[in-house]
Amino acid sequence: MTNHIALFEPLMPANTGNIARTCAGTNTELHLIEPLGFSTDDKYLKRAGLDYWDKVKITYHKNLPAFLETIPDMSKLYLVSKFAEKTYTDPDYSNVDEDYYFLFGKETTGLPENFMRQNAEKCIRIPQNDDHIRALNLSNTAAIVIYEALRQQGFPQLDRTHLYKNDKLK
Repeated sequence: MTNHIALFEPLMPANTGNIARTCAGTNTELHLIEPLGFSTDDKYLKRAGLDYWDKVKITYHKNLPAFLETIPDMSKLYLVSKFAEKTYTDPDYSNVDEDYYFLFGKETTGLPENFMRQNAEKCIRIPQNDDHIRALNLSNTAAIVIYEALRQQGFPQLDRTHLYKNDKLK
């Protein structure tokens, strides 16, 4: 079982770097769907995930159809969008024998509208006060969604506790 975060045409290197850090800490694979709005050699991207970039399995895809071709079971693809009618906690991600894919849109325009309309049943949303904000930050959204999947899966291969040399609680 593997969880996957896919970013459609990401524009902001800091968001991608923060998501890469989350992927490194959760054993989640990262998919970057081109074109990217930055170079992965960009100093801001490296700064956001400097110590973690080499710990993340990253796959680059030329476009959205190329990414979709890599998904073995399309029923395990979820489109994260503020326009969804289901919340991110509604689906069951608990089958540890399955791979789950979470697709996030571009920071400015989200996922293509026609694609979303064709896959409305795959759309999930994080509840928010839409009168106050347009959308949550992309890297925060990715973290919220992946940790819900991991919670349902029992946090596989993640340290629930850790003893540190200079533990502040001991």
